[in-house]
Amino acid sequence: MASEPPAAAGNYSFGNVLETWRRWWRMSVMATVDQAAVIAKRRAECEVSSRYLLMISMSAGIAILGLLLSSPAVVIGAMLLSPLMDPIMGLGFSLAIGDFKWMKQSARSLAIGTLFAVMFCALVVFMSPLQTVTSEIAARTQPNLFDLLVALFSAVAGAYAMIRGREGTIVGVAIATALMPPLAVVGFGLATFNWTVFSGALMLFVTNLMTIALTAAVMARLYGFRTSLSERQTALQTFVIVASFVALAIPLGISLRQIAWEANATRQINSAVLDAFDSRARLSQIETDFKSDPIQVSATVLTPQLESDAERITARAMSRTLGEPVEVSINQYRVGTSAQAAEQAQLSAVIASQEADREAAEALAERLALVAGVSPDDVTVDRERRRATVVASPLPGATLAAYAELERRVEAVAGEGWDIRLTPPLRALPQISFTDEEISTAGQESLGLAEWAIQRVGLPVRISGRADAVEAVRLAFAERGITVEAEPGRAGYDTVTLAWSTETQ
Repeated sequence: MASEPPAAAGNYSFGNVLETWRRWWRMSVMATVDQAAVIAKRRAECEVSSRYLLMISMSAGIAILGLLLSSPAVVIGAMLLSPLMDPIMGLGFSLAIGDFKWMKQSARSLAIGTLFAVMFCALVVFMSPLQTVTSEIAARTQPNLFDLLVALFSAVAGAYAMIRGREGTIVGVAIATALMPPLAVVGFGLATFNWTVFSGALMLFVTNLMTIALTAAVMARLYGFRTSLSERQTALQTFVIVASFVALAIPLGISLRQIAWEANATRQINSAVLDAFDSRARLSQIETDFKSDPIQVSATVLTPQLESDAERITARAMSRTLGEPVEVSINQYRVGTSAQAAEQAQLSAVIASQEADREAAEALAERLALVAGVSPDDVTVDRERRRATVVASPLPGATLAAYAELERRVEAVAGEGWDIRLTPPLRALPQISFTDEEISTAGQESLGLAEWAIQRVGLPVRISGRADAVEAVRLAFAERGITVEAEPGRAGYDTVTLAWSTETQ
């Protein structure tokens, strides 16, 4: 009898291994999961309740305040409270078992929670004097490859924890996925009519949502969750379930396409920069702005030999590869004549930069403490976000204008990129003068000073004077995102008086 061909024998062997693995998975893994209990618990967690709405609102409020203050610690607190993972996971599990009723319940809970969070954040931003795009907000305006991977890994971990009963893991998953901060940024964009921020953050949230839901559905199927576990479905309900799956998959595919293009473009840009130099050169730093037109690339290269034509060569190569115009700026630093020297220079540059930042931060803290009349220990310096804050002590004879000037001088000395915030003690606010029926030049300067003081102190302000003048000043503040208490008098125009609301009426 002729023996089997090597290929066939190989296929038979692989088939045996695969069948053995599948049998082990069914008997040792799937059989140990109480699927009915998992479904019952997950279904209960997807209901809209007073607790759900309370946790949504508290998480949204903490998230938007953390984003406005650019405080990562506060943003992490919002992630801990957010209950959005439950309906998203419920959506994934219901897709896996074909439970139309559960899917509708999860989608409803998710929609209500999402809208509630966005509107609540928009209300907070609308009432807040702080409406500037911080680094924390900007970081959540565009999904990238790493955001997608974070959502994917979090979904796998979350689905596993729910299936295997490891609920304590969900806290870490909630932090990693960060579903609430993008929603808070959507609310910020809505309140400030910044549609670039709004659309970018919404895309990030939708990308995370779709990735988690589809990954949870796949994980549930792998663990044996099937249609037989749910109630009998009609043909229409089955069609709706399939259509929902496709509706989730299509936008995710579009988002993946853009993410993949940017990831590939980044690799090509890095390669194009290095190709313009000697093989011993090392890329120290590179930043790419795909949103600008043309695309902006800024790089720092450590090289044994300087190349005068590197920017032109690199820009031409990038434009040809990407099919779009590219502007390139390259800072070249000459190092030793070996690749090892370039690597050592790269490491030394990072260490030197860190040490320089530390020394600059210490010097800045001492300088700011000196002008504020406090100890350097009372100054808070965030080197990562290049922000320094301090509450000034009352200085004899110092007005609000004096404190504002002190802040400007420290900021000028600190250098580009530093955000200096000196909170003054309560001092008399300036009056807003008028020329005819318009705010005068001096009045405009007083308006700017008052805006600065209100943003730093954070207390409400009341304005009083002739009705027409008060309304003009109120509108001027409103254009700057500041709400004031108006106390109009008789009709007409005259100097408007500003006062802190805490002062004696």
